[in-house]
Amino acid sequence: MQDTIFHILFVWYPYVCLSAFIFGSLIRYDREQYTWKASSSQLLRKRQLFWGSNLFHLGIIFLFFGHFVGLLTPTSIYQIFITPQQKQLIAITAGGIAGTVCFIGLTLLLHRRLFDSRVRQTSTYMDLAVLTILWIQLCLGLITLPYSLSHADGSVMITLSHWAQGIVTVTPVDAKTLQGLDWPYLVHLVLGMTIFLIFPFSRLVHVWSVPVKFLARPGYQVVRTRAELGKSSGGAARNVSVRQPAE
Repeated sequence: MQDTIFHILFVWYPYVCLSAFIFGSLIRYDREQYTWKASSSQLLRKRQLFWGSNLFHLGIIFLFFGHFVGLLTPTSIYQIFITPQQKQLIAITAGGIAGTVCFIGLTLLLHRRLFDSRVRQTSTYMDLAVLTILWIQLCLGLITLPYSLSHADGSVMITLSHWAQGIVTVTPVDAKTLQGLDWPYLVHLVLGMTIFLIFPFSRLVHVWSVPVKFLARPGYQVVRTRAELGKSSGGAARNVSVRQPAE
């Protein structure tokens, strides 16, 4: 029975989540572009939003790329530069710092959503659910740090990376290899995959809308003056070129 449960959770379930993540995002972008973001509440508790949002995004970006590189880099490649033990120590240290920063920011955001009635009115159930799930996931990630310290040989990290690489290359490892892991790792994995599952149905899709194109924005923009916009007759408003430095 345990073998079956582990096989479902760590061999089948990852592909269900990845399929929903990819195709769900494409379908939502194609059919529901106007639901791509949540209602704005940036004018409410601006200071708390500023600190919470910046700390959260700073930490989560570092954690995402740390997990991405750490789990998907083949052992034979990084062993050219460092040992598994050294890699694990780096992951614990850097991940602990980034996780703490992200946890503080997300706690501020979740508190703002839950305890300010005006902000809560602009929030959907999915907004609150996503913030709560991310908060729990961060807690689980921080809980795994002491367990990682107790496995100084890097064996757990190697087991997890082989599992992740097997999923990506569609050559999944035997789920039995995960049965010896401590419970925080297992719950962390399942909840992490669940985040990919609900991704297309939440405000997390705004990740795909990162304004990278603004980095190459031209130095001049065509704008209209307020006086011209106020004209109701006399033909179309005249365009006026105003120098706007690219930000």
